[in-house]
Amino acid sequence: MQHTYFKRFSFLAALLLIGSYSQAQSLVSGFMVGKGHGSVSFTGTAEKYRNVYLVPEKVKDVPIFNEIRVSSVSVYANYGISNKVEAVVSLPYIRSEGKATDKVLQDLGYTNVRQGLQDLSVLFKFKTATVEVGSSVLDLLGVVGASTPASNYQSNTGLEYIIAIGNRATKLNTLGIAHLKTPSGVFLTGQAGYSVRTGLVPNAFIADAKVGYAGLKLYAEGWASFQQSASSGTDILLTGFDGNFTATRVNYTRIGASVFKPIAQGFGVVLGGSQYISGRNLGKSTGVSLGVSYNY
Repeated sequence: MQHTYFKRFSFLAALLLIGSYSQAQSLVSGFMVGKGHGSVSFTGTAEKYRNVYLVPEKVKDVPIFNEIRVSSVSVYANYGISNKVEAVVSLPYIRSEGKATDKVLQDLGYTNVRQGLQDLSVLFKFKTATVEVGSSVLDLLGVVGASTPASNYQSNTGLEYIIAIGNRATKLNTLGIAHLKTPSGVFLTGQAGYSVRTGLVPNAFIADAKVGYAGLKLYAEGWASFQQSASSGTDILLTGFDGNFTATRVNYTRIGASVFKPIAQGFGVVLGGSQYISGRNLGKSTGVSLGVSYNY
């Protein structure tokens, strides 16, 4: 009964993972959708920040642009190739807008807005083992995937690229996932892996932790995401930094929560929020997300 329950609900969980700018949260969950099942989701996200995590301390006001607002619309789809193999595709359109004064823009020849399709991500998730732990079930999974720029957006050397929508790197990611499901609907998920990036973008260790409840009429989760970049990266405005923001060492801890509610046969809505609570070479942004999903 427990296995049927989670299989029935699991395809709802995927859309809760798409509300983060530049994929600060993982695109995969510990649930499997099952053969022939899947979902298509559209989510809008709004974020803003004025404070920036630099080294050695957080500073107020973004250089040149003062404050940055980021809005995005993402499409996400997953499909169960079999009961143990699942494919995931995601593509966001991002608008990044600064608040530099007209005089600054005219004097420097900068723009306050950059926008476009960011990176196309394709991943495959595999269930490798299932273990009974008392009355609960522990699933062990693996993930391999890649992302690459989907448009000709720019991210070059210079302060004008503080508002770039991405780093133009192709990324190859691998993850291991442990997912514990209890009879009450409470679940715990931990995942960790490594991301290899092209160009000057430092490789990074990535991890996520989640705790939540999966019921037939409600899904809710709290999560934390982590990234630790390789020490080969530079720090903004310190020795070795040449104005190329893609080469910076970006570390962060981000926390958030999401709630999903079914509203009709196959359709549901999701609401989420998130906040960076520590970091290195990135903005201290707060974000909210609202989305709709169709599950089949």
